Amino acid sequence: MPGVRLTRFEMQIMDTVWTRGEASIREMQEAFPAKKRPGYTTVQKMVYRMEAKKVLRRTRKVGNFHLFAPTVTRESVERKLIDDLLAIFGGQSRPVIAHLIGARKLTLEDVEFAEATLKQIKEGGKPR
Repeated sequence: MPGVRLTRFEMQIMDTVWTRGEASIREMQEAFPAKKRPGYTTVQKMVYRMEAKKVLRRTRKVGNFHLFAPTVTRESVERKLIDDLLAIFGGQSRPVIAHLIGARKLTLEDVEFAEATLKQIKEGGKPR
């Protein structure tokens, strides 16, 4: 499902499911930090909405609860999020890169990864 947009709360839920492969609502809820943990029914309502959006699906029932699995990849959701961010800047990546550098969020390893990826694309390969 390309082009799906998720809220921050939905991304936190999906992170648990992506990491585990499948998870129950209780597992999703308990993955939140204890001080900021939403209630079970709050997570349950969001999971059911995400199921309606077709980003989660029920895989099986164990006892009296269901396990849910992702129907979208982390990469596709991240790609859409980054595309949306770049659209705000008119498709220009320089303001984003300048901010990352200024905020000290861009490491030498990130730059080396970018250089290797650009080299691979230039040589006709597929980016990593």
